[in-house]
Amino acid sequence: PSSDCVVAEQLCLSDSTCNATYRTLENCALAKTHLLSLDHDSRVRCLNAELDLGNSSLLHCKCHRRMKRQEHCLRIFWTVHSSMTDAENNCVSPLPSTVEHWKTDYNKLAALVSGKNCSQLAGDATNPCLKATHVCNLSKKCFRLRTDYASICTKGAGSEDVCDQRKCHRGLRNFFEKVPEDFTKRILFCPCQDEFCGERRRKTIVPDCSFQYNTKPNCLWLLDSCLEDHICKSRLADFQQNCQPVDMSPDGCSLHNHAACLQAYMGMIGTPMTPNYVSNSSVEVSLWCTCENSGNQKEKCDQILSMFESNKCL
Repeated sequence: PSSDCVVAEQLCLSDSTCNATYRTLENCALAKTHLLSLDHDSRVRCLNAELDLGNSSLLHCKCHRRMKRQEHCLRIFWTVHSSMTDAENNCVSPLPSTVEHWKTDYNKLAALVSGKNCSQLAGDATNPCLKATHVCNLSKKCFRLRTDYASICTKGAGSEDVCDQRKCHRGLRNFFEKVPEDFTKRILFCPCQDEFCGERRRKTIVPDCSFQYNTKPNCLWLLDSCLEDHICKSRLADFQQNCQPVDMSPDGCSLHNHAACLQAYMGMIGTPMTPNYVSNSSVEVSLWCTCENSGNQKEKCDQILSMFESNKCL
């Protein structure tokens, strides 16, 4: 089993040789974080330090979902893998692979949480998104954390004040990390037959705060913002790994694990590259960005956007 990067770091620091190598990699990662250009010798030294770890548990460590000290763990992972700095190379995920079977009946779930309240779900048959919300309300944790992010993300609505997007994103991550996926997946992916239901689904993440800006930024700017953040960088790598489209595959997905892809998609919510539904009448999703005025980086920009807009696997 993959070791915890926090544990692996402690083991490495207790060994003089590993410690010295790790300190070199920390300097390499720091230089890249501050966008300092490294000369040829420094780049070679950084790559050699990564190779010198050999079979060290640091080289193969992971950061488990919902773990404590997650940001510290991710910083360790990207220190060790500091040579991967852009979207093309960001394919090694710090998150361990999961195989998940996602089949739970709404009413059975509600009965487990609070049998006496099941009757209130009967009237929601025509709006699965409303029904999913009511099921969430039956769980104290789901209700509390959903209320928390909704409150943070709607501050400033109706006035000149703008919401605090960073706090909104943190509240969303808290919700999707701490609430069991039986609740969160059904709120985010509820199947709709009409636009009223679709609009409720589209507004699940309070897009006016978490998703949209006054004007659409360039997708390359979104990517740069993501790669500067250990959490976003890690979740993007996880998304690329688990939602890798392949034209020759019957289901359009390289890993054939759609539950893992959906989980990785959910992980992007609450990051600088937060995706969302584009309308209340379809299940198409996108990033809030554009590739206009991308100059000679137009192709790279289109690739970033197509990871969400044209991803057959997703």
